[in-house]
Amino acid sequence: MNKVKAALAEGFALLLLLSTARATVCSPCCLGEPLKEDWGSWSLDCNSVGLKEMPPLPPNTKILNLRNNSLTTVPPGALDTLNLKKVDFSNNPWHCDCSILYLKNWLEDFDEAALATVICATPATVKRKNLSQLNGNELEGCRKPLPIKCLDFLQRDVALHFMAILVLILALCLLQHSKKLASTAIRKQDPSEVPLLQIHDLEDQKSK
Repeated sequence: MNKVKAALAEGFALLLLLSTARATVCSPCCLGEPLKEDWGSWSLDCNSVGLKEMPPLPPNTKILNLRNNSLTTVPPGALDTLNLKKVDFSNNPWHCDCSILYLKNWLEDFDEAALATVICATPATVKRKNLSQLNGNELEGCRKPLPIKCLDFLQRDVALHFMAILVLILALCLLQHSKKLASTAIRKQDPSEVPLLQIHDLEDQKSK
């Protein structure tokens, strides 16, 4: 009989301990429950509680449910110290700019299926697109100018010099041609430039 009473007392004490832990470890808006199969670990259920930012997360959280809230992003490093086994970030109005890259990269390493449930709500350019389908250049604020290689500069400079030389040659040819045309026109107008043979022919005609 004494053993039965002792067992009941231990069970009641353990139940009281778990109830107290549950009240202190969970976030203000979320429901935390200890995992029976993993002693000391917790399941944090924040489903449909109106969260607009990430809640405080106990370090021993294993299961995290943040679906159906108003989350727009996850601060860098918010999930790095956790050893999570399962997460749910679905049905939140995610703002897919450069700040969402942390969540994207984290979920790519953690679970592709969980990443597939993250749908962008803003900005308008990526609205209703799956975050897994976007790369850094498609996220607002992440676009960076492509590096220009030295070879590109060299090729451009050679092309410009070649064009400049070609234009100069054409200009000299046109100038030379215009000088020839001008010289020909002057010769036609100056009688002193008439060939001597033509002068002799005129004198012979006059003498006859």
